[in-house]
Amino acid sequence: MIPTSFPPKEEMARLTARMLLEIGAVNFNTDEPFTLASGLPSPSYIDCRKLISFPRIRSTLMDFLSVTIMREAGFEAFDNIAGGETAGIPFAALVAERLALPMTYVRKKPKGYGKNARIEGAMDDSQRVLLVEDLTTDGGSKLSFVDAIRDTGASCGATAVIFYYDIFPETEKTLGDHGVQLIHLCTWWDVLAEAKAQGAFSDATLAEVERFLKAPRAWQEERTKG
Repeated sequence: MIPTSFPPKEEMARLTARMLLEIGAVNFNTDEPFTLASGLPSPSYIDCRKLISFPRIRSTLMDFLSVTIMREAGFEAFDNIAGGETAGIPFAALVAERLALPMTYVRKKPKGYGKNARIEGAMDDSQRVLLVEDLTTDGGSKLSFVDAIRDTGASCGATAVIFYYDIFPETEKTLGDHGVQLIHLCTWWDVLAEAKAQGAFSDATLAEVERFLKAPRAWQEERTKG
């Protein structure tokens, strides 16, 4: 069923943050920071992949994401939903089902044999494609997926994610300069607010995480000096 009526964006953001906290997808550790894909430290880490194992939460969030896509991009804006390998694939399938659209997925790189394709499934040059992923940090990793879609002749002017870091000021410019609209459900600021409301972590931990979120590059530089 195609969802059409849901709470305002702010309430969906709060509820999304609450669900992520409830299933333990939110991790804060200021004493032993996590290492990001960039190799840099962070006191916060989000694991959206856990969502696939919780049916009620998974279903609710996919309804939220589907209606947010329609509200922000349009009800007839897309012809194909593409998931990014690998985390975006299950979410793309669930969104495609709700929007009654074909689903494809995009490999990170050609598989090296057979047709050596990056796009799996049926995609043609007349289609307007939405890229679905679990999250975005600085937006850079999305560009390769978008370019692979565009190489087919199809258009890709938007990406939808469950979680957007919203702490790196260059993210939306990086995507915008590439002609890509960012659609998301919640950010670190929503999670921090809900974590404070719930008392989910110690005051000291929340204060240090907030310090990181306000100036992530400076925080990382402090931790990597020497």
